[in-house]
Amino acid sequence: MGDRGTKNLVAEAKNYVVNAIRGVGDVAGAIVEATSGTLVRALKGTRATGSELRGLIADTITGTTHAVAIVGGEVESAASSIMVGALLGTEEVGKAGVDAVSACAAALVKGTADVGGDIGRTARGAMEGAIKGARDIGMASELAASAAASGALKGAGDISASALITESFSSELPDRGMGYRNPAA
Repeated sequence: MGDRGTKNLVAEAKNYVVNAIRGVGDVAGAIVEATSGTLVRALKGTRATGSELRGLIADTITGTTHAVAIVGGEVESAASSIMVGALLGTEEVGKAGVDAVSACAAALVKGTADVGGDIGRTARGAMEGAIKGARDIGMASELAASAAASGALKGAGDISASALITESFSSELPDRGMGYRNPAA
């Protein structure tokens, strides 16, 4: 999927979830339904597997985390509901599994970092949601929790790697009065 497709899926997920959450009494239920529905639409009719499947899930979850933040929700508290919705959605189109749980958890952690949230609390919520969602779809809860933990660690590692690359790059830039400084100088 190209960069244009990724941006469209993130925006679509974000808009769908924002509209689903606004004016609803049961926010957790709305998040589960919106996440599930968005994933079903994104995955239905595709033959996505492997990295393409993980990418579609990540884009949807990224849009969902941004939507929760837009409506003033706490992404960390919504992580469990997002994970349950992701498992239900991927199950509906026959794509539920360890890869889906892991991709969802990684995207939750990265999306939370994007909006300035607490990634530790998000990772915990992702694991709790994986356990709840696993029961609903007949997956072993231990397997789901393990996949969520692995995915959360991968997401955190990606954030750290990105920060390290950014820091390494910015340390090589000269200070030209544009705010770029070389911390080693």
